[in-house]
Amino acid sequence: MSTMSGSGIRGAHSREIDLFTVSALFLFLELAFIRWLPAEVLFLTFFTNTVLLASFLGLSLGCLVARRRLNYLPLTSFLLALGVAMGSAMEWVRLALQDVIDVGGNKASPQMVYFGTEARISDVASFAVPMEIVVGVFFVLVALTMVGIGQLLGRSFASLPNSITAYMINIGGSLAGVLFFQLCSWWLSPVWWFSLAAAGILYFLMRQTPRSWWAAGSLALVPLLLIASDSLQLGVIRAKFPLEFWSPYYRINYSDSSKAIVVNLLGHQNMVSRRETFPAYAIPYLLNRDSGHNSFRDILIIGAGSGNDVSRALQWAAADAHIDAVEIDPVIQSLGMRDHPDHPYQDARVTVHLGDGRNFLRSTPRKYDLIVFALIDSLVLHSSVSDIRLESYLFTNDSFTDVRNHLKPDGLFVMYNYFRQGWIVSRLAKTLSQTFTQEPVVLTLPFKTEILANEKADGFTLFLCGSRSEAVKRRFLESGSYFMPKGVAPGPNSADGFGSSENTDAWRLAPAKVELPADVRVATDSWPFLYLRRPMIPNLSWRGMAVIGAIALLLLWLVARPAHLAPGPSQLSMMLLGAGFMLLETKAIVEMALVYGSTWVVNTAVFSAILLLILAANLCVLKLQPSSLTPYYSGLLAALLFNVAVPLSSLLGLPLAIQGIAAGLLVLSPVFFAGVIFAILFRGVPKPDEAIAYNTAGAILGGLMETCSLLIGFRYLTLVAAAIYVASWAAARAATSPQASPDSAHPTISATARSSRRWPWHPSAAAR
Repeated sequence: MSTMSGSGIRGAHSREIDLFTVSALFLFLELAFIRWLPAEVLFLTFFTNTVLLASFLGLSLGCLVARRRLNYLPLTSFLLALGVAMGSAMEWVRLALQDVIDVGGNKASPQMVYFGTEARISDVASFAVPMEIVVGVFFVLVALTMVGIGQLLGRSFASLPNSITAYMINIGGSLAGVLFFQLCSWWLSPVWWFSLAAAGILYFLMRQTPRSWWAAGSLALVPLLLIASDSLQLGVIRAKFPLEFWSPYYRINYSDSSKAIVVNLLGHQNMVSRRETFPAYAIPYLLNRDSGHNSFRDILIIGAGSGNDVSRALQWAAADAHIDAVEIDPVIQSLGMRDHPDHPYQDARVTVHLGDGRNFLRSTPRKYDLIVFALIDSLVLHSSVSDIRLESYLFTNDSFTDVRNHLKPDGLFVMYNYFRQGWIVSRLAKTLSQTFTQEPVVLTLPFKTEILANEKADGFTLFLCGSRSEAVKRRFLESGSYFMPKGVAPGPNSADGFGSSENTDAWRLAPAKVELPADVRVATDSWPFLYLRRPMIPNLSWRGMAVIGAIALLLLWLVARPAHLAPGPSQLSMMLLGAGFMLLETKAIVEMALVYGSTWVVNTAVFSAILLLILAANLCVLKLQPSSLTPYYSGLLAALLFNVAVPLSSLLGLPLAIQGIAAGLLVLSPVFFAGVIFAILFRGVPKPDEAIAYNTAGAILGGLMETCSLLIGFRYLTLVAAAIYVASWAAARAATSPQASPDSAHPTISATARSSRRWPWHPSAAAR
């Protein structure tokens, strides 16, 4: 074994510090990759769990090779530099690749919408590169980069005699890594993230192999590559949009001259003055006025962005009006505050709320004349562990119910966007009809008489619902169409547009008929997948899982086979515990976002709470020294079934303190029981590094199984986790009870089992 298990770690205190430090380093680098790679590699963000599972795979492989003499940390140094170089270069070579990368599926009617993929592959290209292959390349690169740190962590585990104590130190270091990265990502750029990670690797590298100058040189290249990429403005995006910011959600590129904002390599929004001629933002106000209604006085705009919708609302608002502008991204809002030509955020009538729109809807006591969902499409996943996006919970029937409850009796709800597919428009129309018990007014720009589910919805589409929309509907029935002259900026002084128009070049509006196929499923808080055609696992997801699964199995087989690691009951139990816990973590992150909103603060709080509960579970095992698994598996299964029986939405509307406590107990209670079970099984394993390897490999399986949520929703994903834990219980019973033992039918860690050579439970028996 390397010096990490000998002279490299001097004394128990030093070994504990090393384990804490390497645990923090692993989590810090993992989060840096999760945050940075999707912003550099186009479309990677829509392949959930890719970077996370690659990190898990690297950790598992590292723990499996912890007992080998070969030190993999110098290779980590080279691979980290290679990964940073390839990630930075992907934008630079984007011009050569954008016409040949195939995201797959029927472009005319895809199974799932991935923004930015509508463009057809160029006829000039003689070949196409499947996106899942690009994903596979970066999956391998991240996994192999993590092997050296995983080996270091496995050796640190093996160096401590008490596995429970070691595991608690590991969790404490992981918690420190999560919090430290969140602090750094808030204030610092990726140059600093990876420089700090490289410094951590260099610290351990110089202690183990002080003469590995080539590895140290590779680490020195990491910040230089990132600085060069920024300063040379490599790639189309950096060249056209030279100003770069990192918000809590995106890499944001911005142009002072064009006032255009690009996020994660995709065009997101432009600052448009109300003096511009495009009429889309003015349509709700024109129709409201010309249907005989007074101006709106209390207005809520969700997705206020850089201020276009706020500017238009101010143009029509009364002097004593009040506008609540909700925007989740503080950087985008600050750019609008600074540079929007109309300066809407400086108006005294506007109150800015930085946070999640659904969370604001649940927490505000105000009623509104007008509620606007303004071009809400985040272009990014809510987190690295789920298939939902930041805005997914805004487009469920539960969210529309919140909207209805916050409208005044004569209020109006308006929602508009480029929805891209007819079946998305169909889903939204059906959801609004059920929630408001009235058919919405659906308008398109340019004009269309009908929106079919199987056709594209390329134009600008507006939904109007609420009592004022009934008056709009009557005016359309009376007059037929509404006309707006092109080339003229619409405003309060514009003429009434209802009726006929002699101007053949005018914009025409009239209600479009929306096809509502019988199989269109309404999105709910349990199944919040607006951009998925129907409950299914899309072909692209299957192919992505196949590539990731095949790579993981191949690498695990290549590493584990020489060590003759037969997956016996104990290893199987650890693997299943990892899979089940991954599903619990996914469910906790997603459901707490429903209560407190899809914000980065919520994600960090949930991650931290999970790690603290694991620490509490380990303390419980150290204090109580439980020998039976039965009470804890029973408690775990009961908590999981309770989560299925009690939907989290039933807690909404309670006082915030009570709501938070109740939601935390409901969602996170299974985590505590699962943590106790793992600690009981882990406290005397003969090889803790290998146990961690199998547990982490199981987390990869759980990450792939998360895709089942696309079929059954997140609420019933709990039942999948319950089935996995039942299987782990059976494996644990087989591992802890000798076949000939009279108590083999009981999942009790008996004295016979504790002294068994196969599964030595006393900490002093753990193999070094």
